[in-house]
Amino acid sequence: MSAPPLLVCVAAAALYALGGHGRVGGAGRGRRRRDAAFYSGVLVLLAALEPPVDTLADRSFAMHMTQHVLLLTVAPPLLLLGRPWPRMWMPFPPTARRAAARGLAHGRSTAWLRLAGRTLARPPVALAAMSAALAVWHLPALYDAAIESGAVHVLEHLSFVGTALLFWGPLLEAPPVRARVDHLRRAAWFALACLPGWVLALVLAYASTPLYAAYASLPHRPGGLSALGDQQVAAGVMWVPGSLPYLVAAVFFVYRWLEPGPGAPAAEPRPEELSWT
Repeated sequence: MSAPPLLVCVAAAALYALGGHGRVGGAGRGRRRRDAAFYSGVLVLLAALEPPVDTLADRSFAMHMTQHVLLLTVAPPLLLLGRPWPRMWMPFPPTARRAAARGLAHGRSTAWLRLAGRTLARPPVALAAMSAALAVWHLPALYDAAIESGAVHVLEHLSFVGTALLFWGPLLEAPPVRARVDHLRRAAWFALACLPGWVLALVLAYASTPLYAAYASLPHRPGGLSALGDQQVAAGVMWVPGSLPYLVAAVFFVYRWLEPGPGAPAAEPRPEELSWT
């Protein structure tokens, strides 16, 4: 296994586990569901970034697209359903938590961070950022650069995961930032999130020649596919598996909207969710 992804995932899992010994997140079946979601998200990250997926991604465009789908649409919602942020904060010393919380909440030097957080947490801004990351990194020049350079590849993956967390977090009501919109509008945002992937899938599927030199130049591919065939399979990966998590979330929030009394903006965070200090 390569060291950086493994170390990051182990550190995140350790902080989450240690934070679970406090009172953040409560107990019982809800707590077990959150634990299962978070640790599943960590495992999905490892699966996407380690062999055999990462190794095969160098020889198969379809597998590389599968890797991107895991980073954009599978790992982020699982991690966020675990309600990780307050809990991962708890293992640090109380004095450090208080100082950091005061600085982030009231510090003049961090005012830009608060403004950026409020802006980026708005669904249209977050969706635009995630869509831009998907579009920019699939331009042939940048895509080939990511294949050829490990550092560029890491930057690509960080932008996918980061913008996906920004988009999924507020809509899934993951503290500390929540989208103050009703459930029907949440469903609409998730449905709209399918469109960038569909556009990319159409471009890949209907291209008459391979778009990426890094894959077109390979002498062999898994399954004996041609470069164009591999590209068309990649389009299918983006079209169907890449859309499924968004569609599941959209349907879920439509049902929430149809329930008696829902559809209102999310309630204020519970006291235990704010126990960062």
